[in-house]
Amino acid sequence: MTATVAALWRHPIKSHGREALEAVTLQAGQTLPWDRAWAVTHEDSHIDPAAPAWGPSQNFMIGTRTPGLAGIWARLDEDSATVTLTHDELGEITVAPDDRADAARLLDWVAPLCPANRSRPAAVIRLPDRGVTDTDYPSVSVMNMASHRAVADRLGSTLEPERWRGNIWLDGLAPWAEEGWIGQRLRIGTAELTIREPVVRCLHTAANPRTGQRDADTLGALDALRGERHFGLYAEVTTGGRIALGDSAEVLE
Repeated sequence: MTATVAALWRHPIKSHGREALEAVTLQAGQTLPWDRAWAVTHEDSHIDPAAPAWGPSQNFMIGTRTPGLAGIWARLDEDSATVTLTHDELGEITVAPDDRADAARLLDWVAPLCPANRSRPAAVIRLPDRGVTDTDYPSVSVMNMASHRAVADRLGSTLEPERWRGNIWLDGLAPWAEEGWIGQRLRIGTAELTIREPVVRCLHTAANPRTGQRDADTLGALDALRGERHFGLYAEVTTGGRIALGDSAEVLE
């Protein structure tokens, strides 16, 4: 297998924007640094903002419920723990999500994207020891550019990789080669990850990352191509290390 790192992404606030990176240093047992560091709960969430804990994605404002969230982009200032969000319709806002007043400003800013028949955003949470990934363990997601192109070809149109909200994108593989990696170790740069399970996809992937409008039948394409709605892999970081664009990746076992 010959593959290289084609893209790196983090999502500072779960489902509220993404940011491209050139390099990142992973730590064993942790999510990608600052990825899903914060999450926005809604009115019917079972998460207590006063004592936040991990919970399934349905407890949070996500693109399945609110497709307009897909149109948000993010820039994180690590030193000040502030996030600048931009959206074509909402404009730009800079917030420190840990600050109560700023969190309230964020909820007001994003509220116009929420459908009238869905729960409204309620609070911003941050866990003390991990990012709010969809898995009950701290995970990093790995994607295959060739598999993405296969979905785009099936749809017969241009498809943005940002729809999949992956962390590490690899290129140089055959389409769907990653499906055989479950339980194996993957070395990328100087880091090692153990592949745990496939990512089960939802309607968030149907929404355009520029407009926030659902304009591509990504789930139908996966059904037709694979007979299941899997795209990408969840992995655990077992050996910390640095990963940069252009680094090589190899399956160890």
